[in-house]
Amino acid sequence: MAASTTAPSEAQPTNAHIDPAARVADAGFVPVQTRSARPRSFEPGDFGTPTGREVNWKHTPVDRIAGLLTVASENDGVDYEITAGEQYIAAPLAAGTAPRGEHFLSEDVVSAIAWQGTSEALHVRIPRDEEVAEPILVTITGQGAEKRADAHIVIEALEHSSATVILRHRGAVQYAQNVEIIARAGSRLTVVSVQRWDDDAVHAASHQARVDNDAVLKHFVISFGGGLVRVNPNVELAGNGSEGYLYGLSYADAGQHLESQVYLHHKGAHTKGDVLYKGALQGENAHSVWIGDVLIGANATGTDSYEANRNLVLTEGARADSIPNLEIETGDILGAGHASATGRFDDEQLFYLQARGITEEEARRLVVLGFLTDVVQRLGIPALEEELLAAIEVELAAVSA
Repeated sequence: MAASTTAPSEAQPTNAHIDPAARVADAGFVPVQTRSARPRSFEPGDFGTPTGREVNWKHTPVDRIAGLLTVASENDGVDYEITAGEQYIAAPLAAGTAPRGEHFLSEDVVSAIAWQGTSEALHVRIPRDEEVAEPILVTITGQGAEKRADAHIVIEALEHSSATVILRHRGAVQYAQNVEIIARAGSRLTVVSVQRWDDDAVHAASHQARVDNDAVLKHFVISFGGGLVRVNPNVELAGNGSEGYLYGLSYADAGQHLESQVYLHHKGAHTKGDVLYKGALQGENAHSVWIGDVLIGANATGTDSYEANRNLVLTEGARADSIPNLEIETGDILGAGHASATGRFDDEQLFYLQARGITEEEARRLVVLGFLTDVVQRLGIPALEEELLAAIEVELAAVSA
């Protein structure tokens, strides 16, 4: 990936930069391996075109994201509908208008293209001290697999506010999306991104969040549909006493590629983080990718952090890639760890259930439901929990058919 040190364009906030350590020299170049050292810029040319050899693209079928490598000329590929919580939608944000770009800075070429291609960002704003009882629902509907769209969405919870925001994706489109999340001091914010696209949709998203003093962010990535879905969360626990809970649930069918590269950066003191992603896979060439990076910074004393990924492979021909990484720059922490496991059905579990008169088919269904329900129940949104459990049942019926 190439880098430049040119001055920011008019569309760029002043925090745009490229890490000098990430400069590319054609001869003798050592590629960036850690998430914290990746170059960041709003200029697509600073990244170059992905080849599939880069550390952040090597698990992604880059040929399938070719349509996202240029700015959407018409940007008419999706419709936005606020189906609940319209009063929390503020005026759109042009580039350079705060809080757009206050924290966000693109990590890859698709994200930079989405930044350049979005003239006005959707702004969800929760007023100071307000507790929003019902979820704010933004429904994003694709207008056709041949259509293109770029987007930047800002979700801002002001001091001591509380809210849940759901981004629901459906239909088909080629969609490059940025989501900028700011949880200000003392706020409680839940953001849920639900991908139930049609099979021919392509969706690449970069979610970047900053969590300030004593604020709590719960972030969910739920991917059931789409041909290629790549949603990469990056959460910075910037403030002292801040907390971040990153959860994911995916169910990949034949030919689907569902990916999340998760980054949790403990920056402030006495922060707490928990990452749990679970996935099930079935069908030929069903593919899931989870890469989890946790950085405990030098000033993040008293940190408590854990990340885990679990995958259940239900049929032959499916593949799950799972890579946890942990960097610790201070020894003064409460605890840190990571885990990853990918496997098939536990024969002992099946035997136990069958020995009590349950058929093999029903036993398999119960094992999968029990495996995935753990994440579903963490949502705390009864209607969405019911919807997802019903969707899992539909997927399981397809395996049995």
